[in-house]
Amino acid sequence: MREEPPEPRPRVVVDARTMTTAGGASGDPSRWVALAEHVLADEGLGARAIELTIHMVDEESITDLNREHMGADGPTDVLAFPVDDPAEVPGGLPVLLGDVVICPGVAAKQAQGVDGGLQGEMSLLLVHGILHLLGHDHAEHEEREVMQRREVELLAGFET
Repeated sequence: MREEPPEPRPRVVVDARTMTTAGGASGDPSRWVALAEHVLADEGLGARAIELTIHMVDEESITDLNREHMGADGPTDVLAFPVDDPAEVPGGLPVLLGDVVICPGVAAKQAQGVDGGLQGEMSLLLVHGILHLLGHDHAEHEEREVMQRREVELLAGFET
């Protein structure tokens, strides 16, 4: 009897080569994999062969990326680098969604005095980055409202 191949599903990679921590928040890759899988599933992509890579980098690295790709000075909290748009890749073919780059050091500064602390801030940044990879934006007020509402919904669904 021949074994059937496993159903397609997202593959989330936390790049250990870029791993940096702030207060231990990025030390457990399994949380970030689970959150990313949750977001992709909730966005209707849980049964697609999708690859997403998460990088946790230091402030110097994200400053360099921010300057090179966004033309901005200084460190930022999260950057998203999309590759394939899942809507444009025919079903059955693998999708290389892209990379989310998070800076735990910047996240730690933003998390001071915020509910959920550093882990909550980094969770928000990961969801935010994935939504960018999926085509969401926040340049316009209406887009920002939609994106922020979706972030809240996705995080609430994961925390329960």
